[in-house]
Amino acid sequence: MTRRNAIILTAVPLANVISPVLLAGIPSKKAVYRGGTLAVPKPSTKGELRVTGPDEFVFDYGVGELRVPYGRINILEYGQKAGRRLGLAFVISPVFLLSRKRKHYLTVNYVDPAGEQQAAVFELGKDLVRATLAGLEARTGLRIEYQDEEARKANKR
Repeated sequence: MTRRNAIILTAVPLANVISPVLLAGIPSKKAVYRGGTLAVPKPSTKGELRVTGPDEFVFDYGVGELRVPYGRINILEYGQKAGRRLGLAFVISPVFLLSRKRKHYLTVNYVDPAGEQQAAVFELGKDLVRATLAGLEARTGLRIEYQDEEARKANKR
């Protein structure tokens, strides 16, 4: 076996294992709690957001739920962060430098039952953005505050 064949026999299975890991972000229909003023859930906790209930916003993260009555929400903010796919470009192909990935962030500020102001930042999967923002605007009566014009345009598409 030549050195080239040995490299190919090693590289192909390795690429099949590594590439799904590099491509994996959050699932398009899931959300991740990224942080805020809450002790629970912990940052980077994956779960499901629900804005379909008539009374409250719910983040279900498997071992628990964060429930916020719509009437206690006082600020909703949406923003994006765009970045290059450096990991994929390095491992697979420099062509990935031409593509950009977008992360979608929702910040929910609300007053808890003790009267304290709280904030929760969620990263939304791309398929959740429009429905979640529209649902929150409809249920809370608040307008989404956009971090920049690019985020406003992206939500209108």
